[in-house]
Amino acid sequence: MPEAQGPCPMDPGQMDAALKRLAADLMARLRSEEEVVLLGIRSRGLPLAERLAILLRAATGAQVPVGSLDITLYRDDLTEMVGSPIVRPTEIPFTLKERTVVLVDDVLYTGRTVRAALDALLDHGRPHRVMLLVLADRSGRELPIQADLAGLRVEIPPGHRVAVKLKEIDGEDSVTVEAC
Repeated sequence: MPEAQGPCPMDPGQMDAALKRLAADLMARLRSEEEVVLLGIRSRGLPLAERLAILLRAATGAQVPVGSLDITLYRDDLTEMVGSPIVRPTEIPFTLKERTVVLVDDVLYTGRTVRAALDALLDHGRPHRVMLLVLADRSGRELPIQADLAGLRVEIPPGHRVAVKLKEIDGEDSVTVEAC
């Protein structure tokens, strides 16, 4: 997996290549008998999960169910948020029991989003196994959480952030490092 530094670690072509590689790596890690579902963490994890499902279907012929997980009410900083939080629907139109759930998100940073996602997930059932797939894994972890699969690892200095843009939401695909 590439390690990136600089203002534009991923352009649209590199993002497509990373998603194809992630789909292939995911298939290589799964056992043939596993029933897999993809859960995109809202908001940018959902379009990534949908893209991965298309790639997995093209490679295997199997339809991989996709759902969405909203973690707003599970955040540990909910009381510190200014204004009213925007709660989007969690949509899991399938059972999690005995399935391998792949949580999909755009950026793994502190680990707090994933912690909240695990809490939300377990309120909807008990899967056989949970994996974490992210487009970008950046430095600065606060919790002992790591990605099983990452499209890009980014070491960036304090005061910077990894910004992911997706054509489904932002009209373009890119991953950049920006000053906060």
